Amino acid sequence: MLEVTRKGPAGWLRGFEGHEVMLRGPAGRIEGMYRPAKLRNAPVALVLHPNPERGGDMNNDVACVLYRVFAERGFSVLRFNFRGVGRSEGPSGDGELNDASACLNWLYKENIDPSDCYVAGHSFGAFIGMQLLMRRPEVSRFVALTPPANLYDFSFLAPCPIPGLMVQGAQDILVPKEAVVRLANRLNLQKSTDVTLKVIRGADHGFADHLEAVRKYMGAYVDKHTTMPA
Repeated sequence: MLEVTRKGPAGWLRGFEGHEVMLRGPAGRIEGMYRPAKLRNAPVALVLHPNPERGGDMNNDVACVLYRVFAERGFSVLRFNFRGVGRSEGPSGDGELNDASACLNWLYKENIDPSDCYVAGHSFGAFIGMQLLMRRPEVSRFVALTPPANLYDFSFLAPCPIPGLMVQGAQDILVPKEAVVRLANRLNLQKSTDVTLKVIRGADHGFADHLEAVRKYMGAYVDKHTTMPA
C-alpha cells in the first residue's frame, strides 16, 4: 500500500482550526474537526484523509490544506478520522466508505439546504470519496488529489455523475502521473462529467514543498465553480 505520514503544520490551520466533534458512526464514535459556516445555506465540504494503514489521519498535511481551502472560503467543513484512527472506534481496513457516508449525514443535519456539497480526498481518501459521490446525489463536486488509479479499480465511475478537480504530482512514484491522466481522460469522454486535471511539476505523492501550489489550484477551482449565498 501507500501513503504519506507527515503531519499538517499548525501554520496551515492558524485561524481556521474549528472545533472537535465526536459523531456517531456505524462502528462507534468518529472523531472529527468541524468549522461551521457563518452564512445560512453556505456550501459544505467533507475532507477524507490518506490510508490509515500507512499512518494517514485527519491531521495529515494535505488533509489540512484541503480543510483550509474550504474554511477560508466560508464553507462548513468537516475532516475526520476513519475507523481505528485516533479516537475513532472500530477496526480499520473495512467500512471506511460507511464512515464517510455517516459524516456526510451529520453535515447535512448541521447545515440546512447547503448551496453546494464538495467531497475532497487525498490518495486513499480520494478513492473513498469517489465511491461516496456515486452513492450520494447531494454531492455536487469532487476534489481528488493523487487518486490511486494504479492500485484500485475506478470502473465504478460509469458514468461519473458530477464534475471535479484532480491534482497530481509529476514525480509521484507511488501513483504514477500516467495512471491519473488516463483516468481523467477516460472520465472526460463521458458526457456526464467534466474533470479538470492539474499536474504539479516536481511534486511527489505527498506534495512535499508544493502544498502552496495545491492550495492555489484548488482555491482557484472552488472560486470559479462555487457561488456563496448572499
